[in-house]
Amino acid sequence: MIDLRLKSFAAPDQTIELPLLRAQIVEVGDFTVGYVVHQPGWSWSEHVRPSVGGEWCQAHHVGVLLSGRTAVRLADGRSYEIAPLEVVDIPPGHDGWVIGDEPAIMLEWAGLHTFAGPALSRGRTLATLLFTDLVGSTPTAARLGDRDWRELLTGHFAAARSALDRFGGREIATTGDGILATFDGPANALGAAGAIRDAANRHGLRVRAGVHVGEVEFAGGDVRGVAVHEAARIMGKAAAGEILVSEATRALAQSSGFAFDDKGPHTLRGLEGERRLYALLANGGANAH
Repeated sequence: MIDLRLKSFAAPDQTIELPLLRAQIVEVGDFTVGYVVHQPGWSWSEHVRPSVGGEWCQAHHVGVLLSGRTAVRLADGRSYEIAPLEVVDIPPGHDGWVIGDEPAIMLEWAGLHTFAGPALSRGRTLATLLFTDLVGSTPTAARLGDRDWRELLTGHFAAARSALDRFGGREIATTGDGILATFDGPANALGAAGAIRDAANRHGLRVRAGVHVGEVEFAGGDVRGVAVHEAARIMGKAAAGEILVSEATRALAQSSGFAFDDKGPHTLRGLEGERRLYALLANGGANAH
Protein backbone atom coordinates (compact mmCIF):
# COMPACT_ATOMS: atom_id res chain seq x y z
CA MET A 1 0.00 0.00 0.00
CA ILE A 2 1.31 3.44 -0.94
CA ASP A 3 1.25 5.97 1.91
CA LEU A 4 -0.13 9.47 1.51
CA ARG A 5 2.64 12.08 1.60
CA LEU A 6 2.02 15.60 2.83
CA LYS A 7 4.35 18.60 2.71
CA SER A 8 3.81 22.33 3.16
CA PHE A 9 5.49 25.29 1.46
CA ALA A 10 5.31 26.92 4.90
CA ALA A 11 8.06 24.49 5.95
CA PRO A 12 9.96 23.86 2.69
CA ASP A 13 12.82 21.40 2.30
CA GLN A 14 14.84 24.13 0.58
CA THR A 15 14.54 27.84 -0.15
CA ILE A 16 16.33 29.54 -3.05
CA GLU A 17 16.64 33.32 -2.88
CA LEU A 18 17.94 35.39 -5.77
CA PRO A 19 17.44 39.05 -6.69
CA LEU A 20 13.66 39.63 -7.01
CA LEU A 21 12.98 35.85 -6.76
CA ARG A 22 12.16 33.43 -3.97
CA ALA A 23 11.51 29.70 -4.50
CA GLN A 24 10.24 27.42 -1.72
CA ILE A 25 10.83 23.77 -2.63
CA VAL A 26 9.39 20.53 -1.22
CA GLU A 27 10.27 16.95 -2.10
CA VAL A 28 7.19 14.70 -2.20
CA GLY A 29 7.99 11.10 -3.04
CA ASP A 30 9.55 11.06 -6.51
CA PHE A 31 8.59 14.65 -7.27
CA THR A 32 9.97 18.11 -6.58
CA VAL A 33 7.46 20.96 -6.37
CA GLY A 34 8.27 24.63 -6.00
CA TYR A 35 6.31 27.75 -5.08
CA VAL A 36 8.15 30.48 -6.95
CA VAL A 37 7.52 34.22 -6.54
CA HIS A 38 9.03 36.54 -9.17
CA GLN A 39 8.83 40.19 -8.18
CA PRO A 40 7.97 42.96 -10.69
CA GLY A 41 10.99 43.84 -12.80
CA TRP A 42 12.55 40.38 -12.55
CA SER A 43 14.16 38.82 -15.62
CA TRP A 44 16.49 35.85 -16.03
CA SER A 45 18.91 37.79 -18.25
CA GLU A 46 19.28 40.66 -15.76
CA HIS A 47 19.09 38.90 -12.39
CA VAL A 48 20.36 35.35 -12.97
CA ARG A 49 22.61 35.36 -16.04
CA PRO A 50 25.34 37.52 -14.42
CA SER A 51 25.85 34.75 -11.85
CA VAL A 52 25.65 31.69 -14.11
CA GLY A 53 26.82 32.95 -17.50
CA GLY A 54 25.58 31.76 -20.86
CA GLU A 55 23.25 33.43 -23.30
CA TRP A 56 20.08 31.56 -22.29
CA CYS A 57 18.55 29.79 -19.30
CA GLN A 58 19.27 26.09 -19.86
CA ALA A 59 16.71 24.68 -17.40
CA HIS A 60 13.61 22.79 -18.53
CA HIS A 61 10.67 24.38 -16.69
CA VAL A 62 7.26 22.78 -16.27
CA GLY A 63 4.63 24.55 -14.19
CA VAL A 64 1.47 26.61 -13.90
CA LEU A 65 1.25 30.37 -13.44
CA LEU A 66 -1.06 31.10 -10.50
CA SER A 67 -1.11 34.88 -10.72
CA GLY A 68 0.59 37.78 -12.48
CA ARG A 69 1.92 37.63 -16.03
CA THR A 70 5.23 36.52 -17.49
CA ALA A 71 6.88 36.36 -20.90
CA VAL A 72 9.30 33.88 -22.41
CA ARG A 73 11.57 34.30 -25.44
CA LEU A 74 13.09 31.17 -26.95
CA ALA A 75 16.53 31.03 -28.51
CA ASP A 76 14.98 30.89 -31.99
CA GLY A 77 13.36 34.30 -31.43
CA ARG A 78 9.78 33.22 -30.73
CA SER A 79 8.13 35.02 -27.76
CA TYR A 80 5.13 34.06 -25.63
CA GLU A 81 3.08 35.73 -22.91
CA ILE A 82 1.83 33.49 -20.09
CA ALA A 83 -1.42 34.31 -18.29
CA PRO A 84 -2.75 33.05 -14.94
CA LEU A 85 -3.79 29.36 -14.87
CA GLU A 86 -1.85 28.57 -18.04
CA VAL A 87 0.35 25.47 -17.83
CA VAL A 88 3.74 25.78 -19.53
CA ASP A 89 6.48 23.42 -20.66
CA ILE A 90 9.48 25.64 -21.42
CA PRO A 91 12.45 23.98 -23.18
CA PRO A 92 16.08 24.79 -22.40
CA GLY A 93 17.38 27.85 -24.24
CA HIS A 94 15.17 30.79 -23.24
CA ASP A 95 14.89 34.06 -21.37
CA GLY A 96 11.97 34.99 -19.12
CA TRP A 97 10.67 38.07 -17.34
CA VAL A 98 7.74 39.48 -15.38
CA ILE A 99 5.19 41.66 -17.16
CA GLY A 100 3.59 44.55 -15.27
CA ASP A 101 3.70 45.58 -11.63
CA GLU A 102 2.20 42.44 -10.05
CA PRO A 103 4.36 39.56 -8.75
CA ALA A 104 4.26 36.43 -10.90
CA ILE A 105 3.62 33.35 -8.76
CA MET A 106 4.20 29.90 -10.21
CA LEU A 107 4.00 26.29 -9.14
CA GLU A 108 6.84 24.41 -10.82
CA TRP A 109 7.75 20.73 -10.88
CA ALA A 110 10.80 20.80 -13.16
CA GLY A 111 13.81 23.07 -13.50
CA LEU A 112 13.87 24.26 -9.90
CA HIS A 113 17.39 23.16 -9.01
CA THR A 114 19.02 23.81 -12.37
CA PHE A 115 17.81 27.20 -13.60
CA ALA A 116 20.34 29.03 -11.43
CA GLY A 117 23.13 26.51 -12.04
CA PRO A 118 26.07 26.79 -14.40
CA ALA A 119 25.26 27.31 -18.04
CA LEU A 120 26.06 24.56 -20.52
CA SER A 121 29.70 24.64 -21.47
CA ARG A 122 30.70 25.80 -24.89
CA GLY A 123 33.10 23.90 -27.10
CA ARG A 124 34.58 20.56 -26.11
CA THR A 125 34.51 19.62 -22.45
CA LEU A 126 34.43 16.60 -20.17
CA ALA A 127 30.92 15.54 -19.15
CA THR A 128 29.11 12.59 -17.62
CA LEU A 129 26.39 11.20 -19.88
CA LEU A 130 23.33 9.25 -18.75
CA PHE A 131 21.07 7.30 -21.10
CA THR A 132 17.92 5.59 -19.79
CA ASP A 133 15.38 3.39 -21.55
CA LEU A 134 12.23 1.50 -20.57
CA VAL A 135 12.47 -2.26 -21.10
CA GLY A 136 9.45 -4.08 -22.52
CA SER A 137 7.51 -0.90 -23.20
CA THR A 138 5.80 -2.20 -26.36
CA PRO A 139 4.08 -5.22 -24.74
CA THR A 140 3.22 -3.09 -21.69
CA ALA A 141 1.60 -0.46 -23.89
CA ALA A 142 -0.33 -3.15 -25.78
CA ARG A 143 -1.56 -4.64 -22.51
CA LEU A 144 -2.61 -1.34 -20.96
CA GLY A 145 -4.04 0.43 -24.00
CA ASP A 146 -3.11 3.84 -25.35
CA ARG A 147 -4.73 6.00 -22.68
CA ASP A 148 -3.38 4.14 -19.62
CA TRP A 149 0.06 3.73 -21.20
CA ARG A 150 0.26 7.44 -22.00
CA GLU A 151 -0.63 8.29 -18.39
CA LEU A 152 1.97 5.83 -17.05
CA LEU A 153 4.65 7.14 -19.41
CA THR A 154 3.86 10.76 -18.47
CA GLY A 155 4.29 9.89 -14.80
CA HIS A 156 7.58 8.13 -15.56
CA PHE A 157 9.01 11.14 -17.38
CA ALA A 158 7.83 13.48 -14.61
CA ALA A 159 9.61 11.36 -11.98
CA ALA A 160 12.73 11.09 -14.17
CA ARG A 161 12.89 14.85 -14.67
CA SER A 162 12.46 15.41 -10.95
CA ALA A 163 15.45 13.09 -10.36
CA LEU A 164 17.52 14.96 -12.94
CA ASP A 165 16.65 18.25 -11.29
CA ARG A 166 17.47 16.91 -7.82
CA PHE A 167 20.89 15.58 -8.87
CA GLY A 168 21.89 18.53 -11.07
CA GLY A 169 21.35 16.83 -14.43
CA ARG A 170 20.47 18.65 -17.63
CA GLU A 171 18.01 16.96 -19.93
CA ILE A 172 19.30 17.00 -23.51
CA ALA A 173 16.64 14.93 -25.26
CA THR A 174 14.01 12.26 -24.88
CA THR A 175 14.77 9.10 -26.83
CA GLY A 176 11.48 7.27 -27.30
CA ASP A 177 10.90 5.85 -23.82
CA GLY A 178 14.12 7.21 -22.32
CA ILE A 179 16.17 10.29 -21.57
CA LEU A 180 19.64 11.59 -22.41
CA ALA A 181 21.08 13.89 -19.75
CA THR A 182 24.46 15.36 -18.82
CA PHE A 183 26.02 15.90 -15.39
CA ASP A 184 29.09 17.62 -14.01
CA GLY A 185 30.30 14.36 -12.45
CA PRO A 186 29.54 10.62 -12.27
CA ALA A 187 28.32 10.52 -8.66
CA ASN A 188 25.29 12.69 -9.43
CA ALA A 189 24.62 10.79 -12.67
CA LEU A 190 24.60 7.48 -10.80
CA GLY A 191 22.40 8.93 -8.08
CA ALA A 192 19.92 10.12 -10.69
CA ALA A 193 20.03 6.78 -12.53
CA GLY A 194 19.25 4.93 -9.30
CA ALA A 195 16.41 7.30 -8.45
CA ILE A 196 14.90 6.93 -11.93
CA ARG A 197 15.14 3.13 -11.71
CA ASP A 198 13.59 3.03 -8.24
CA ALA A 199 10.72 5.33 -9.25
CA ALA A 200 10.04 3.20 -12.32
CA ASN A 201 10.00 0.04 -10.20
CA ARG A 202 7.36 1.55 -7.95
CA HIS A 203 5.16 2.06 -11.01
CA GLY A 204 5.68 -1.45 -12.36
CA LEU A 205 8.20 -0.40 -15.03
CA ARG A 206 11.75 -1.62 -15.65
CA VAL A 207 14.52 0.77 -16.63
CA ARG A 208 18.00 0.12 -17.98
CA ALA A 209 20.68 2.81 -17.95
CA GLY A 210 24.17 3.54 -19.18
CA VAL A 211 26.62 6.08 -17.71
CA HIS A 212 29.85 7.18 -19.36
CA VAL A 213 32.38 9.99 -18.84
CA GLY A 214 33.92 11.44 -21.97
CA GLU A 215 34.72 14.51 -24.01
CA VAL A 216 31.72 16.06 -25.75
CA GLU A 217 30.79 19.22 -27.60
CA PHE A 218 27.78 21.26 -26.57
CA ALA A 219 26.06 22.93 -29.51
CA GLY A 220 23.06 24.97 -28.41
CA GLY A 221 20.86 22.56 -26.50
CA ASP A 222 22.42 19.47 -28.09
CA VAL A 223 25.48 17.39 -27.18
CA ARG A 224 27.74 15.67 -29.71
CA GLY A 225 30.75 13.41 -29.87
CA VAL A 226 31.83 9.78 -29.86
CA ALA A 227 31.26 9.67 -26.09
CA VAL A 228 27.52 10.16 -26.68
CA HIS A 229 27.40 7.11 -28.95
CA GLU A 230 29.47 5.11 -26.46
CA ALA A 231 27.09 5.95 -23.61
CA ALA A 232 24.13 4.85 -25.74
CA ARG A 233 25.85 1.56 -26.61
CA ILE A 234 26.65 0.94 -22.93
CA MET A 235 22.98 1.38 -22.06
CA GLY A 236 22.10 -1.05 -24.85
CA LYS A 237 24.12 -3.77 -23.07
CA ALA A 238 22.23 -3.31 -19.77
CA ALA A 239 19.56 -5.75 -18.65
CA ALA A 240 16.23 -4.68 -17.17
CA GLY A 241 16.85 -2.88 -13.88
CA GLU A 242 20.60 -2.68 -14.52
CA ILE A 243 22.82 0.41 -14.57
CA LEU A 244 25.99 -0.20 -16.57
CA VAL A 245 28.98 2.13 -16.52
CA SER A 246 32.26 2.51 -18.33
CA GLU A 247 35.67 1.94 -16.76
CA ALA A 248 36.28 5.69 -16.49
CA THR A 249 32.96 6.18 -14.71
CA ARG A 250 33.71 3.39 -12.22
CA ALA A 251 37.19 4.77 -11.46
CA LEU A 252 35.85 8.26 -10.77
CA ALA A 253 32.77 7.17 -8.80
CA GLN A 254 34.35 4.66 -6.41
CA SER A 255 35.66 7.44 -4.17
CA SER A 256 32.02 8.56 -3.67
CA GLY A 257 31.07 5.24 -2.10
CA PHE A 258 29.61 3.46 -5.13
CA ALA A 259 30.36 -0.22 -5.66
CA PHE A 260 30.29 -2.18 -8.89
CA ASP A 261 30.24 -5.69 -10.30
CA ASP A 262 32.74 -6.36 -13.10
CA LYS A 263 30.75 -7.53 -16.14
CA GLY A 264 33.83 -8.16 -18.27
CA PRO A 265 34.83 -6.87 -21.71
CA HIS A 266 32.19 -6.02 -24.30
CA THR A 267 32.22 -5.06 -27.96
CA LEU A 268 30.14 -1.95 -28.58
CA ARG A 269 28.57 -1.64 -32.01
CA GLY A 270 30.37 0.87 -34.23
CA LEU A 271 33.30 1.30 -31.84
CA GLU A 272 36.69 -0.36 -32.20
CA GLY A 273 38.10 -2.66 -29.54
CA GLU A 274 36.55 -3.93 -26.33
CA ARG A 275 35.32 -1.95 -23.33
CA ARG A 276 35.13 -3.35 -19.82
CA LEU A 277 31.75 -2.58 -18.29
CA TYR A 278 30.58 -2.56 -14.68
CA ALA A 279 27.13 -2.86 -13.11
CA LEU A 280 26.22 -0.52 -10.26
CA LEU A 281 25.38 -2.60 -7.21
CA ALA A 282 21.95 -1.95 -5.71
CA ASN A 283 23.41 -0.72 -2.41
CA GLY A 284 26.54 0.72 -3.95
CA GLY A 285 25.81 4.36 -3.26
CA ALA A 286 23.33 6.78 -1.72
CA ASN A 287 20.21 7.48 -3.71
CA ALA A 288 19.58 10.76 -1.94
CA HIS A 289 21.15 14.01 -2.92
